[in-house]
Amino acid sequence: MKINVIGMPIHYGADKEGCDFAPNKLREMNIQKTIENLGYEVEDLGDIDVVKVSSEDKFQDHPKMKYLNAILDANTKLAEMVHQSISKGNFPLILGGDHCLGLGSIAGVSTHIEKLGVIWIDAHGDLNTLETSPTGNIHGMPLAASMGLGHESLVNIYKDRIKIKEDYIVHIAGRDLDEGEIEILNQSKIKAFPMEMVKKVGMTKIIEETLQYLKSRVDGIHVSFDLDAIDSRYVPGTGTKVDNGITVEEARQLLTALASSGMMVSLDFVELNPLLDVNDTTAKISVDLLTDIFKNLK
Repeated sequence: MKINVIGMPIHYGADKEGCDFAPNKLREMNIQKTIENLGYEVEDLGDIDVVKVSSEDKFQDHPKMKYLNAILDANTKLAEMVHQSISKGNFPLILGGDHCLGLGSIAGVSTHIEKLGVIWIDAHGDLNTLETSPTGNIHGMPLAASMGLGHESLVNIYKDRIKIKEDYIVHIAGRDLDEGEIEILNQSKIKAFPMEMVKKVGMTKIIEETLQYLKSRVDGIHVSFDLDAIDSRYVPGTGTKVDNGITVEEARQLLTALASSGMMVSLDFVELNPLLDVNDTTAKISVDLLTDIFKNLK
């Protein structure tokens, strides 16, 4: 199996500079060589070209959604690259960048795998719409848009269709959801394991239930991992830190179990912000987690 590394150097969805430097940071830390040393052929497809927009012009395309056209453009390019990768039987590894890139990665993978499951590991819901978002930050909208909720330009990115069914989604480690997101989640068919449930039953049980739930429903799983799922004590280098999250070891346990399940076909690894990091702590954790994922990938 060939691994395709795809960099998405975008911060517009978060409206906070820094995470756009993450793909190159991980390259500097020899992520390609590290994965190659595990026995894989790795091809770095480079970075998605992200149009430059000044912060003064963030609302030029829409009064309530920041950097809309630049985000649509970058994610359409990402969707095409991901589609080309997975269509050739390769494994797309998308390095963010902020979580708005989930729009493009899911759009790309879902063109090849009709019954696509998505495991969204994140402190936040990313279930906002234009109407519910308190900030207008599009990195809080990709999961909602992928299942058909929100502004039509986000919903219909790349192909005019809903990308994933609600009951093919599992959300893990949520603990900082906006009011509107909670309402959307409660009215949806998403299988959610919020942080209080993770703490109550333990990660082993969450993993078992997640895989059991998706096994009979889907033909492949796209994993979208946001570093802020991890407790803020451990990851200073991410933009929207939240306390009371999973530990680094729980993140490792979860990600390696998903990798070894034989169902994982693609991966987003997002929201590393080197400008906020302390002594590369979060970057090193990122490389360690990615290494363990590919050690176990089946």
